[in-house]
Amino acid sequence: MSSSGSKTLLTFFAGVIAGAAAGAIAGILFAPDKGTETRKKILSKTIDAREDLAAKLESLKKTIEEKLAEK
Repeated sequence: MSSSGSKTLLTFFAGVIAGAAAGAIAGILFAPDKGTETRKKILSKTIDAREDLAAKLESLKKTIEEKLAEK
């Protein structure tokens, strides 16, 4: 995979993750819950998103390393 291909892939995944996070936050903020419940949901979703992002980045890192090793 070329350098520009890797950069494009990373940009794509960053956009997907940012869009998913924005959608989740908007959904939580417009939900008819009390403030304390909303804050708990935001914290929970943030933790889940962080863990998911870490796993996806690790997978992407391994994929890029494998592609580079092929060359």
